[in-house]
Amino acid sequence: MIEIKNLSKKFGDTKVLDDISFSVKKGEILGFLGPNGAGKSTTMKIITDFWAPTSGSVEVDGIVVRENSIETRKKIGYLPETVPLYEDMLVIEYLKFVAEVRGISKKNIKNRIKEVVESCKLREVLRKPIDELSKGYRQRVGIAQAIMHEPDILILDEPTTGLDPKQIIEIRNLIKEIGKEKTVIFSTHILSEVSATCDRVVIINKGKIVSEGTPAEILERTEAKKKKSIVVEISGDEKSVLDEIRNIRGVESARVNDEITLEDAFLELTK
Repeated sequence: MIEIKNLSKKFGDTKVLDDISFSVKKGEILGFLGPNGAGKSTTMKIITDFWAPTSGSVEVDGIVVRENSIETRKKIGYLPETVPLYEDMLVIEYLKFVAEVRGISKKNIKNRIKEVVESCKLREVLRKPIDELSKGYRQRVGIAQAIMHEPDILILDEPTTGLDPKQIIEIRNLIKEIGKEKTVIFSTHILSEVSATCDRVVIINKGKIVSEGTPAEILERTEAKKKKSIVVEISGDEKSVLDEIRNIRGVESARVNDEITLEDAFLELTK
């Protein structure tokens, strides 16, 4: 569905992306994971043809994006990190405006807006000005504009940033629901997002791909890299026991319950 080939991007002498390559299958929810400044947003802006790469290419359904910008944009719905909303508009006015801009025929606009409102659960805020909406509802409106033209691919840049835990769960569930019918790429630096939502994960750091696979595969790969360890069961005060063990010659580290997590894997792979 999407092929990223040897993609690099420089701003002056600063290389933001360094020869990255990965693919996204049709119907897949791909998590693009990395710390802030890793190159996630830059990659997404190149995929959507907002920015040109310094070298490399992006193909959507076998079509080179830079050579067929209009055609490929019709296939993509994009939610940038800063949601493009006109705050003085009512939600219903904004959705109608987006439908018209996207070239939806007048006879179909009403039905399409209804479908999007139901998908994004916006019914109760339709008559509210956008500037009065909570961050969670603003993200929902942003996703609504991204899917208005029924694209095959949905690209979401940090869609849960700034949301409270309840709103994060709501947006996560919305992404999973949309992912049943579309190919989805969403970037995040929140580890729990990828394990809860994604079929596959690509981890990027300092402009380079450092690992990719399912969350389970990444954990397994990192586990295999771990140094030889010894597991012992000792009764006593936790702090005192750990302090004593750490003072033994040759011991590099000691901790309670040495079971690797996705967070451990992420930290290990992005060192």
